[in-house]
Amino acid sequence: MKKIRIMSMVIAIVFLLVSLGVFAEGANEATPEGDKTIVLSSRLWSTPTEQKFIIDEIIKPFEEATGYRVNFQILDDDTLLQRAELQTTTGHVSTDIVIAYNARMAEWIDAGYIVDMTDTISVWNDRTFSTTFEDTTNKNGKQYFIPVGADVYLLLANKKALPYLPAGADVQNLTWAEYAEWANNVKTGEGEGKAVVTGVPMKSLVYQFGGLALSYGAGFPEINTPGAVEAWKVFASMKDAFIKGVFSVDNCTNPMLRGESWLTVFHNARAGQVYSSNETQYVVAPAPAGPAGIGSIAGCSGYAIMKDAPNAEGAIAFLEYITRPDIQVLLAKGTGGFIPPVQEAIEYVGNDPQDEIITKAISVLENGVVSGVPGGDFQDWGAVKQVFDDVFKDMIINGNGSIDMAMLDAANDKLNALRK
Repeated sequence: MKKIRIMSMVIAIVFLLVSLGVFAEGANEATPEGDKTIVLSSRLWSTPTEQKFIIDEIIKPFEEATGYRVNFQILDDDTLLQRAELQTTTGHVSTDIVIAYNARMAEWIDAGYIVDMTDTISVWNDRTFSTTFEDTTNKNGKQYFIPVGADVYLLLANKKALPYLPAGADVQNLTWAEYAEWANNVKTGEGEGKAVVTGVPMKSLVYQFGGLALSYGAGFPEINTPGAVEAWKVFASMKDAFIKGVFSVDNCTNPMLRGESWLTVFHNARAGQVYSSNETQYVVAPAPAGPAGIGSIAGCSGYAIMKDAPNAEGAIAFLEYITRPDIQVLLAKGTGGFIPPVQEAIEYVGNDPQDEIITKAISVLENGVVSGVPGGDFQDWGAVKQVFDDVFKDMIINGNGSIDMAMLDAANDKLNALRK
């Protein structure tokens, strides 16, 4: 019996190491032997349609042209970091390229898991990377991450909501007060709320509220400052205008596609996914504005090369290819409408539905009041999200339509306790 228990423990440990990538990597197919395989592990492009596009339209042409094979796999940010730690500490690095979220980049850089790519990038003279995200992609004058898949927040409406638009309001130049009135008009006319945010804890609500708060002059993530209070008042004014099942929504895409919701302000690539499904059914616009302008949280992911990567040469070749301006636009359009963070890529933007998403997202990024995600300033960004989720649930949806300053001050104390 003791031998059986020991064997079970060994099997469990081996299984854990395999799942974290210390041994052979899980991927699209079995990994062939040889140094022509590039292992690419990404937190970006997690939906099945995005993965299929990446494999068929981005990776395969590269493989055919170069003879390299790309082992593409999707992992969340926490697992990516755990695996990098395990591979590094055991001396069995088997990953070449990682794609991490900008809120987590400091963890990668500070831990020493990735290489400085400043000199590598300097010889790519046909592309200029956006400086918007330099505070997270760079450190001490060195560039460790190459930005990819930048995003802001856009307004998306089902055209069924247009008859309820407040008199004189312009969808393409909407204020938050008009947006709230619009949502309430829909609720009155239809007998049920049709606005949606992500109500499932630790998803996107902190960003949806954050953009609203920025437009009222708040910083991010602020929860009880004067600007933030004005933002909470907007949500409070439309508390009955949200869909009934808002706390089951982890992504606004599905309720918008189903017609369960008609109004939302959310991630531009997800807006693009809905819009391109039937552009005659929807209207897309910049996020609403407040007294300070159009507020939006702006994020991106980034490519990095692992230190001691087994195929660093192939990794550089792939990154040179995938960051070319024309490939950046192809990549952005094929995954819903991410912003290609390469200035020269704008020349390749056309007139397709995804191009409209990209154009309006770029407008928000360049002209709006935007903030990145200061995840490195907090011990646990998920816990920060939860603080905002709790206020939305307790003060807005389950509240009486008024602002509870005691609740907001207590929430601010929780945020301060999470700061590093």
